[in-house]
Amino acid sequence: MKLLVRNLARNTTEEELKSLFSVHGTLQSCTLVMDKETGESKGFAFVEMPKVGEAKVAIKTLNGMDVDGSKIRVKKAEDLVEKEDNESE
Repeated sequence: MKLLVRNLARNTTEEELKSLFSVHGTLQSCTLVMDKETGESKGFAFVEMPKVGEAKVAIKTLNGMDVDGSKIRVKKAEDLVEKEDNESE
């Protein structure tokens, strides 16, 4: 399951995210989205967890948690391709 992590502090690192989420299960990937021009974090990331049950526990546990002074928001990432397909019908 792909998760969207929002409202991250600009100084939160990918390694910090990996350690936060790996407590709840296996991580397939963790990608902190960076600004191409400045090289700084855009304040959100995508985390993929192959086991749905573990991902749901991570969402429940981590959503609203204070990380580096910011209350993060964690939810299932919407598939943009699916959304666009539905809108064009």
